[in-house]
Amino acid sequence: MATFLYKVGRLAFRRRGLVSLLWLAVLVGVGFAASTAPPPPTDTFSMPGTESQKAFDLLKEKFPAMSVDGATARVVVRAPAGAKLSEPAEKTKVENLVGALAEAPDVVSASDPFKTGALSQDGTTAYAVATYKVSALKVSDEAHKGLDQALADARTTGLVVEAGGDAVKVGGAPGGGAEGIGILVSAIVLVLTFGSMIAAGMPLLTAIMGVAIGGAAITALGSTLGLSSTTSTLALMIGLAVGIDYALFIVSRYRSELAEGRERQDAAGRAVGTAGSAVVFAGLTVIVALAGLSVVNIPMLTKMGLAAAGTVAVSVLIAITLVPALLGFAPIKVMPRRERKRFYGKPLTERQQRKADKRAARRKPNLGTRWATFVVRRPLAVLLLGVVGLGVVAVPAAGLQLGLPGEGTMAPDTTQRKAYDMLSESFGAGFNGPLMVTVQAEDAATAAATVGKELGKVEGVAAVTPATPNDKGDTAVLTLVPKTGPAEPETEELVGKIRGIAGGLGADNGAEILVTGQTALFIDFSRTLDDAMLPYLGLVVGLAFVLLVLVFRSLLVPLKAALGFLLSVSAALGAVVAVFQWGWLTDLFGIDQPGPIMSTLPIFMIGVVFGLAMDYEVFLVTRMREAYVHGAQPDEAVITGFRYGGRVVGAAAIIMVSVFSGFIMEVNVFVKMVGFSLAIAVLFDAFVVRMALVPALFALLGRSAWWLPRWLDRLLPNMDVEGEKLSRTPVAPVLPTQRSREHEAHIPG
Repeated sequence: MATFLYKVGRLAFRRRGLVSLLWLAVLVGVGFAASTAPPPPTDTFSMPGTESQKAFDLLKEKFPAMSVDGATARVVVRAPAGAKLSEPAEKTKVENLVGALAEAPDVVSASDPFKTGALSQDGTTAYAVATYKVSALKVSDEAHKGLDQALADARTTGLVVEAGGDAVKVGGAPGGGAEGIGILVSAIVLVLTFGSMIAAGMPLLTAIMGVAIGGAAITALGSTLGLSSTTSTLALMIGLAVGIDYALFIVSRYRSELAEGRERQDAAGRAVGTAGSAVVFAGLTVIVALAGLSVVNIPMLTKMGLAAAGTVAVSVLIAITLVPALLGFAPIKVMPRRERKRFYGKPLTERQQRKADKRAARRKPNLGTRWATFVVRRPLAVLLLGVVGLGVVAVPAAGLQLGLPGEGTMAPDTTQRKAYDMLSESFGAGFNGPLMVTVQAEDAATAAATVGKELGKVEGVAAVTPATPNDKGDTAVLTLVPKTGPAEPETEELVGKIRGIAGGLGADNGAEILVTGQTALFIDFSRTLDDAMLPYLGLVVGLAFVLLVLVFRSLLVPLKAALGFLLSVSAALGAVVAVFQWGWLTDLFGIDQPGPIMSTLPIFMIGVVFGLAMDYEVFLVTRMREAYVHGAQPDEAVITGFRYGGRVVGAAAIIMVSVFSGFIMEVNVFVKMVGFSLAIAVLFDAFVVRMALVPALFALLGRSAWWLPRWLDRLLPNMDVEGEKLSRTPVAPVLPTQRSREHEAHIPG
């Protein structure tokens, strides 16, 4: 592996113009394909194999006029204080509002609350439902403005009017500011790390090119593979993250090789041969983590994971080909300005050489060296402190409650939340989460009537509406209103109870009875994710374990890496629960109301953080193994790994934490949650697990850390990630001006 990539790096450096033009041609070609491709399909949410999805598909087939896919807006109206909506003047205002809703763009119909009985018992509150001919994602800006205008006109008459439903425009969506902040912080950290604008710009340039190619490819293949406009969201975020990391490590290794006196082309080859090998295997672990989302069996997550995995693959290819090509255009300017003079001008005189040696001897070891030295001297104390500390932070994770975003968890000042609260106050908490029960039988109306009577007796059911049969009479649907809200555990228990009773009723009546609705759909979604969690963890960790065994030729190193990841993710989940569920530090993070944790967060966080964690593990430990293979003692290998890789891994982690932290400033609470969870997970994993626990364990295990059974050692192919074969390759001639040993004090770490 190292020898092959060494040749690739040298070739890219030597043929830099051709390599750059080829990548530019790829970018232009994919961009042209994206611009001429048909529009991507609309986002669709489905969960094959669940009862909710089966019932939903049945409704689309048997009740085409219901517009199951169509968006809806539920407009809640409350009379002024002291008045009732049944009064002639107030009734006229409501009827005018219903007329305005019916005439709004894209609206098929708007129900009259006085005809449908959608009036509260005290006569003060009513609701009208506007049904749209398009799905929520296709509701136009003109339609949103029409709805907003109808609500505003009604409010001027003295009515209290709020609206909920998927046709209502959601405020607080990400506006791009978070990405801009992340890129700005990344640029600052890269400049401080490299001390060179050119060296700092290369990772940013190549990362942006990688996500541009990946995003354009997703758009170009959208209509062919059914990739929606949101499929690229994860790909762009992860592609930018790993793209910066991979280029950062190769540029840093090139600078180290150059500082050690390598000829420029040889330095590029060795950088790609060693750091590039680590990039390839780190990329493979990320690809495994993202592609593993397929086991969840939710098409939307599968497409997002595979698209992101493809973008990561592009980032790996760019790192090992385009980065050395760009280094060829500025082979010396990537070095700090104060060091460039060593590569130009006349050779040092003997006197200048002696002075340089004395200055190098007086310089202190870098921060990575000092930290690793501290840890290997006190490994047990560092290990206990780190494990106990993360364990304490992980305690709240035991009380994790999962849910999906709903109007009841939105900020109190949003119209959706106000409408939700008004309906709960006037019609009951369960009114915001009704269940739809489909009954399929030869005489569906009669069977549904019997089912409705039986379900109405179930404890926890507030009301059951009369059944509505379809034109053929073979299917009927009725609505069941729980007494509890859609996000409450009692409602989930009720859904399970109703499905159990419905199974028995269906057997007695010869009917097929299914329960669906948004509440049931959310419950099935959470259950599907819960069931997939252990298989996903097993698949991802298992495949990554195999890859790491190949990389490090050790059993304990991959095991330690996996256990450390689980510890950091547990601590991150504990922090998320404490802040977003328990309500700690809500003022600091701008959280209006604590609530359940988004169901997709744990599995999403596992996939993303596992990939990044293995990146840091591979880059840091590869340097240690390289030193160990070349003859260093175990403690010396740890210190060497941190001398060369500690600062760069720290910079990469700071960049990722900064990128993810930018999302905490968004208004949307779920965007905040994602940003906070990823930022805190990377912080724990990089700076506690990889920077503290890993060197402590290596110090305690000594040579045992690299133990591998002899029979397994003979079976495994030698991937030579540490570049052992390169050490036997003849070194290219070194220019006289590069012979200064002063570089020992300036080796980038």
